[in-house]
Amino acid sequence: MRKGELTRAAILDMALDLASRDGLEGLTIGLLADKMNMSKSGVFAHFGSREDLQLEVLKLYHHRFEQEVFFPSVKEPRGIQRLQAMFARWVKRVSVEVASGCIYISGAVEYDDRPGPIREELMAMVGAWQGALLRCVQQCVDCGDFKASTDPQQLVYEMYGLILALHHDGRFMRIPGSQERAEQGFERVLETYRNAVKLN
Repeated sequence: MRKGELTRAAILDMALDLASRDGLEGLTIGLLADKMNMSKSGVFAHFGSREDLQLEVLKLYHHRFEQEVFFPSVKEPRGIQRLQAMFARWVKRVSVEVASGCIYISGAVEYDDRPGPIREELMAMVGAWQGALLRCVQQCVDCGDFKASTDPQQLVYEMYGLILALHHDGRFMRIPGSQERAEQGFERVLETYRNAVKLN
């Protein structure tokens, strides 16, 4: 990478750290310039506006989420094993983010009623992840791991509920054992949908 590309990457890394801690709305060119020991104009040279910077931070976060959670999981065999891998890696990432914050979750709070490019980008990213989960659940049905009556949307909804509870109790309430509770909750969800015929 050339010097300019390295500088831009370093700015984005710092911006992602700040946005994870303070939210996307807490991310300002001035604060970022101070943290990077740069001038505001120096930061603006890499990002045309604050909104452009926020969008690039979102893309970086999504890229890292895919690298840590999605791509390793799809190497697992189709069916329940892949779904378990997705949830396990998702829980692990959220548990690490208890100390810093999850941009998907904090962004949903910040932009739930604020139309614009950032909300649209955030919705597209979360939608892509939900879509991946829905396909995985449907594969569980198709290969016989789950009952034919399984509603993929309902199961994904329940998975999201566990993740949100983990983030709330772990980050906001600081309740020990939140990760274990999320994992136990997921196992109970799976038992609801497992195909007893295949198990036997």
